[in-house]
Amino acid sequence: MMNDIFQRALGITSPWFIKSIDFDENIKRLDIEVDFKRGATFIDDTEDADKRKPYTAYDTVDKTWRHLNFFQYACYLHARVPRIKRADGCVRMISPPWSGVVSGFTLLFEALLIQFCRTMPVHNVSQLTGVSDHKVWRVLDVYVNAAKLEEDLNDVTLLGMDETSVAKGHDYITLFVDIEKRKTLHISDGKDSKTIKNFVETLENRKGDRNQIVNVSCDMSPAFIKGVGEYLPGAQITFDKFHILKIINEAVDNVRRAEAKDNPLLSGTRYIFLKNDANLTATQKTIKTNLSLAKLNLKSVRAMRIRESFQQIYAAHNLEIFEDLLNKWYYWTTHCQLAPMVKAAKTIKNHWQGILRWKESQINNGILEGLNSVLQAAKRKARGYKKPHFKIIAYLLTGKLDFSKVNGNCRPA
Repeated sequence: MMNDIFQRALGITSPWFIKSIDFDENIKRLDIEVDFKRGATFIDDTEDADKRKPYTAYDTVDKTWRHLNFFQYACYLHARVPRIKRADGCVRMISPPWSGVVSGFTLLFEALLIQFCRTMPVHNVSQLTGVSDHKVWRVLDVYVNAAKLEEDLNDVTLLGMDETSVAKGHDYITLFVDIEKRKTLHISDGKDSKTIKNFVETLENRKGDRNQIVNVSCDMSPAFIKGVGEYLPGAQITFDKFHILKIINEAVDNVRRAEAKDNPLLSGTRYIFLKNDANLTATQKTIKTNLSLAKLNLKSVRAMRIRESFQQIYAAHNLEIFEDLLNKWYYWTTHCQLAPMVKAAKTIKNHWQGILRWKESQINNGILEGLNSVLQAAKRKARGYKKPHFKIIAYLLTGKLDFSKVNGNCRPA
């Protein structure tokens, strides 16, 4: 009776059956021995379909798999696994239906590891399950790479790209994101133009077409501009407004820092000048109002007004108005006599068409910035990842990979 209950719970079907169950309460472990019926035959699914036939066992090999816990008890399956000898003399091991993709785990246990790793650092998963970090990373590596090989990229048309740091210093990777599907498509080492070449090669190896990509959102990196021109001939660049605002914000902060050296009123006010009104606390709003008094005539306030004016341009109803407002903003900024702001305005002028392009494409890297924040949060939670591990986690958390083709027990991302 007990064997029948566990057989149903484990989904074990003929010719396999549970031979014995050993429960050790002291070490909180459940060991289940599975066997196959005498005279059972097996199919070698590596053979061509028209050549397949049933084989009896030639010999057996003892194997063990970690399975899902039964309540708080660790569960292990043990079985003698049959090997068959084909007509051509080739000896093949027959994999039991519960056997996972990685040696030593059942499919259900691997699905559990994948789900855990989506919500907590690998080291925590290791501590929770009693599986070594190395083996958890092995499962993730196999599953992510198998899912990536099955990926179909034939409908990618809108692309976002951005670099992000893996570790302190200058260790960077570049993320390539499908803006429509909000998922990471590819990760290249570095942040030069060759990263785009690497992406295009991967795209076309997975049924994609570089000529289908009509819009690219990126920052003003010369390397990205060069790479798009060389490897994505049908694409037009939209310069991401978040990065443009970053350039303007840096200019505002440079004005504030220079002025703060001689004006104690500006001490500790950095975020008052960089945040939007909606994000300011009540105290910060009061300070901003006081600093904005005309009699103070602060350069920092003038710089802040220029930043706020630039943001308002994006609310323009059409391209004609957008360009007109941008021209007026450029004239005002280049005549404001604030060197950092003038420099920022000239940088924008040098990338004029890509900025105007936004009004037509309406795409930006906001989605990518959101995915990047997910990755940086995961990195902080895990206290850092090595680059290969960071890539695996990036695909796991932001790649929307379909692991069901690798293991039918995996839930969609």
